[in-house]
Amino acid sequence: MARTANQAAPVSKTVFPILFAISIVHLLNDTMQSTVSALFPILKESLSLSYSQIGWIAFAMNITASILQPIIGSYADIRPRPYILPAGVVFTLAGIVSLAMAPNFTTILLAVILMGIGSAIFHPESSRVAYLAAGGKRGLAQSIFQVGGNIGSSLGPIMTAVLFVPLGQFGVIWFAFAALAGIAIQYYVAGWYKQMQAAPRPSSKRGAAGERKLQLSQFQIVSAIIILVFLVFSKYVYMSSITSFFSFYLIDGFGVTVEHAQLFLFAFLFAAAAGTFFGGPLADRYGRRNMIWLSIFGTAPFSIMLPYADLFWSCILVACAGFVLSSAFSIIVVYAQELLPGNVGLVSGLFFGLAFGLGGLGSVVLGWIADATSIAYIMKLCAYLPLLGVLAVFLPKDRKD
Repeated sequence: MARTANQAAPVSKTVFPILFAISIVHLLNDTMQSTVSALFPILKESLSLSYSQIGWIAFAMNITASILQPIIGSYADIRPRPYILPAGVVFTLAGIVSLAMAPNFTTILLAVILMGIGSAIFHPESSRVAYLAAGGKRGLAQSIFQVGGNIGSSLGPIMTAVLFVPLGQFGVIWFAFAALAGIAIQYYVAGWYKQMQAAPRPSSKRGAAGERKLQLSQFQIVSAIIILVFLVFSKYVYMSSITSFFSFYLIDGFGVTVEHAQLFLFAFLFAAAAGTFFGGPLADRYGRRNMIWLSIFGTAPFSIMLPYADLFWSCILVACAGFVLSSAFSIIVVYAQELLPGNVGLVSGLFFGLAFGLGGLGSVVLGWIADATSIAYIMKLCAYLPLLGVLAVFLPKDRKD
């Protein structure tokens, strides 16, 4: 009988080589994903796309990942398939090649759907690997995994300035080499994952090292999950407003070039990567709920001031917002995993899928609003989303103060 994912206990010590391996693949995966948003200024000009069409491209990729991730995660909880990890990157490779050669809007949509399938396979299963390799450092492990993705996402603006402006859309083809590297690393990770599934469970009645269990009623668990959903909504719709439209805001409002606008976006995304790295270890020490509250609600002062700042302070404020806001997601995933123990794949897939879906839906809705009003209005409208972070105070405590 096949061993299920729920029967595979986390290791007692943190397995850093595996965590760094999946973090590197996360970096490669999200670098390839970020080529889509990095191409927006190029595609808008070369194919005469509207802001709504730009939003639909982001939506097509994200909604594909959003729908599939909880399905894949839930299935893998029952029947783990370690070698689905490299198979997922194959879909991303197909999407990269298709995107490089896409001649029109419809073909671009098909290409990004392939990339969305690749992400749908990658994220929940790789998050499970991080869970298994964490030992007693869940927050740190999830942050190591997440920081690779955030660094990869931050490279998108640099690619626009350095690669896509001079080479155009076909420059995406170079990222096929990143996909091939990702396939090789995931094959190595899958081998370790398979060994974990075959290994006998520890006999200790105390459970795996570092494992926390929140003793809550069903009502408290459901309420906490609903609050976490609202927090992910506030984070990812705001993130979508920056990643999809902040470059256009700078170009329209301050007259900067495409290359310079992308450097400002890089500042936001790189700061977000740094915030992700620090958030997990701090949550291990000071509590998940405390860091979730501080991360999202603490972004509000920077986001609210941003639409009224000059060019210099826009760079400072957007970087501060990225740093504070992005420490939250890895903590939210770990907190939810502890709310629903034994459902690691489902929880990971649900929240990664929710993040992708809300980001994609946000891009479409904000694109419609931008076409009807202005990019400046979008910045002002979304500035208040981090205020929803106050809801985190209603989450159950996960530590004794």
